[in-house]
Amino acid sequence: LCEGGELFDRIVARGHYSERAAAGIVKTVGEVVRMCHANGVMHRDLKPENFLFANKKENSALKAIDFGLSIFFKPGERFSEIVGSPYYMAPEVLKRNYGPEVDIWSAGVILYILLCGV
Repeated sequence: LCEGGELFDRIVARGHYSERAAAGIVKTVGEVVRMCHANGVMHRDLKPENFLFANKKENSALKAIDFGLSIFFKPGERFSEIVGSPYYMAPEVLKRNYGPEVDIWSAGVILYILLCGV
């Protein structure tokens, strides 16, 4: 069980993260994206609410959850279904022509929120 709560709740509680602290979290988010994409999985709904801390410690491991909108993909394959959370959604999703790069966009939005707050 992940008893540390959502990344979103920690951002709200802190207001925002320092660059150093945000870098550690974004490194984990990037590793999640890399592993998913290496295994042919596009998450399509990356957001702070879909990352849980294993425990309440400040340096707790971060876990990705909610793969309900994820989909398997092959290199070069394009998708047209509009899915995901609007605030974190890449413009390509709305244009109905996207691939795994949309997860990178969402990771960038997460970084922005970590640094600037919600």
